[in-house]
Amino acid sequence: MSRSPDADYAAYARTRVADMPPPADADAFSLAYHLLQLAYLLVTDLETRIHRPRGLTLPGFRLLFKLWLLGPTQPVRLAEISAMSRSAVTNAVNTLARGGLVERRSLPEDGRAVVLALTAAGEAAVREAFGEQTRREQEWFAALAPAEREHLTLLLARVLENRPAAVT
Repeated sequence: MSRSPDADYAAYARTRVADMPPPADADAFSLAYHLLQLAYLLVTDLETRIHRPRGLTLPGFRLLFKLWLLGPTQPVRLAEISAMSRSAVTNAVNTLARGGLVERRSLPEDGRAVVLALTAAGEAAVREAFGEQTRREQEWFAALAPAEREHLTLLLARVLENRPAAVT
């Protein structure tokens, strides 16, 4: 089996970076390159095959999925757990609300506070898309044994938990 052009480029780039003076780090470069390439291809694939045909984006699906699991949730909480800005959440929610998938509800104890909740159509949409996305994710990670998938998940979680502080 021949290597893909992106694999050939990654090997070439790693070699070039390895020849550069510090602070160049060929190992860190190679890891970041492969992780970014995977993320880009995976997101593009899921959006193209699963979400866009349903009138969704991957960020929109992620918000629907979180509401499905959490139930009614304040927009600020969705932004916190989605690594999205409040304005990005608002824009996505506006689109989802126009599509009849999400609704805003006032909290009885604080009429100014709002939570977001799935509509019946939103729940049906997220259930269907989740099933398709799960099948596609299984195809993406079929090259890894279950123990390898678990190990990779733990490693990625550790990187996320120890990521550098955000620039403010």
